[in-house]
Formats: sequence, structure tokens, C-alpha cells
Amino acid sequence: MIDLHPNHCEVVKETLAGRRTTDEQTLSSVAVLSERLERVKKLGQRFSRIEFSPSVKELKSRSGRMVTV
Repeated sequence: MIDLHPNHCEVVKETLAGRRTTDEQTLSSVAVLSERLERVKKLGQRFSRIEFSPSVKELKSRSGRMVTV
């Protein structure tokens, strides 16, 4: 069964751990988390330096390279 409301953090964590493939759901979860991070950064100066780990940044960069067939 397809989970319509995934836990985006869990999806990304499972992908980084190698327990799931980097698929559309993973890249979608990274996009959602990126949007949420940007909203947090707008809450104030103390949040401005929060960023993703290098592994998540690399995963995020894949979204532009993903090709569907």
C-alpha cells in the first residue's frame, strides 16, 4: 500500500542508511524538508545558520539530475 502521508524525515533517513532507493518519494521528501527549513530560517537570526548535513545536500542535488523514463 502507498503511504499518502509519509514521514519525510524517516524517508530521507532510510534512504541515507541505504534501506530504500532514491526515488521520487525521497526527492519529494527532501523538497518538503527544504521548504520547512527555509520557513524556520525566516523565524529569526538565531536560525539562519541551520543547514542540512553534507549527505542530505548531496541527495538534494540529485533532484535536478533525476530523469524519468
